[in-house]
Amino acid sequence: MAASVLVVEDDDLIRESLCRAVRAHGYDAVGVASMATARAATAATEFSVVLLDLGLPDGDGVDLCSELVAADPSLPVIVLTARSEEIDVVVALRSGAIDYVVKPFRLAELLARIDRRLAFRARLDPGPVPAEAVDPDLRYGRLTVRRSTREVFVAGEPVALRPREYALLDRLIRDAGRIVSREQLIQDVWDENWWGPTKTLDVHVNAIRRKLGVPRGASGPIVTARGVGYRFDVNGC
Repeated sequence: MAASVLVVEDDDLIRESLCRAVRAHGYDAVGVASMATARAATAATEFSVVLLDLGLPDGDGVDLCSELVAADPSLPVIVLTARSEEIDVVVALRSGAIDYVVKPFRLAELLARIDRRLAFRARLDPGPVPAEAVDPDLRYGRLTVRRSTREVFVAGEPVALRPREYALLDRLIRDAGRIVSREQLIQDVWDENWWGPTKTLDVHVNAIRRKLGVPRGASGPIVTARGVGYRFDVNGC
């Protein structure tokens, strides 16, 4: 069964062109022009990827992105927009977008990004892992990581990490006490051919800290090595 792509774009020409290109590339495509029709489409169909314009006639696509990712944290949302300022990139990534493409863009590059998002999603969420195939629960102070089910707890309370947030935390834990470079984290947690802004790494680290209950301005268990990368500090849990 072919992967299905939802194209949310209010410009008729761009939307239809994208749908044709996606279908010619071997995927199914559904095009909608508003937040309302996107909500209806996602309620009726399970999509593999969403291409999302931010300037929609009935609201800001950032809000729709937050809704879609809240409903399915593993759903890759690729933002397509004319907004190129750094703050716009950060806002979109914080809303849950996995990639950010500024118009005008090259169609071949966009299709390649869709391919990689789908391939990486399959690797990132391969399904339940037998308990005997992974390390036992890891406990660091108030923090518990249950690798067999990819769950995280703070003081016994579950923490709702998105799949990539969990993958990032787990990657840092595997080298606990050692600095992991930004380049290595991007390669291991995102993609060795990642085209997006490296700012997405910082956005995800800050999201993990916030969800772990780390006070604003503090590092908690994820310590920043400025200009180099990050380190998991077991004493910060």
